[in-house]
Amino acid sequence: MDRPEPYIEPAYALMLQQVGKSFDGKVAVRDLSLAIRPGEFYGLLGANGAGKTTSLRMTVGLLAPDRGSIEVFGIDALQRPSDAKQVLAWLPDEPMLYDQLTPLEYLEFVAGLWRIEAREAAARAGELLDRLDLWSQRDTRCAALSRGMKQKVSLAGALVHDPRLLILDEPLTGLDPAIQREVKDLLLARTDAGCTIILATHILDVAERLVDRIGILRGGELVAEGTLAELRTRTGRDDATLEDIFLALAVAPADA
Repeated sequence: MDRPEPYIEPAYALMLQQVGKSFDGKVAVRDLSLAIRPGEFYGLLGANGAGKTTSLRMTVGLLAPDRGSIEVFGIDALQRPSDAKQVLAWLPDEPMLYDQLTPLEYLEFVAGLWRIEAREAAARAGELLDRLDLWSQRDTRCAALSRGMKQKVSLAGALVHDPRLLILDEPLTGLDPAIQREVKDLLLARTDAGCTIILATHILDVAERLVDRIGILRGGELVAEGTLAELRTRTGRDDATLEDIFLALAVAPADA
């Protein structure tokens, strides 16, 4: 009897090779290549219009690239998009909820879409609501929640099926410091548990404290990548903050 092949963890959670995208003849992303390892917390930085959101939307299958390849844990995301989407989650910058559902109903609904058994779905929903200090709001209609609470419910929805790759586009924008702290603590707990996270953000001090490695986009191109220490070496300043590095590498001289 043939034995099943043992599972071998892919070397990369996400692999982009020479990915490009243009809109009406204008290049949004040019030949982007990324290799992000399992369990890594990766920060994708860039000024407005640098190509961050376009890159992420192609990664999660919301946009088709004009060229290049995308692999998620070894799965060809362009040839097998449904399989790739099973292991990832996407959180856009604006919360996307059903206003007439409560947070508990919303999470149980999302879990049902992932075919999670009802009892397990209720347990996961309760755990996430408690972890994000939302349990007291579990029966409140989402329409009545503050923006910060809506963002936390959206994050819980992205996490309810326990994705291996979590992609976040400006998840902390507009949140007060207390809510930011709750979200950051939860994200760090997820990476400690093995989840891979890609974070696009303008809040540089947050990225400086959270991420393992940083990629900087400018004009749709990856102009720098590495740890904070490696980027400091590139700029020639051992004491440089991430803001210093960002201004040196992400902002074109004409924009400075």
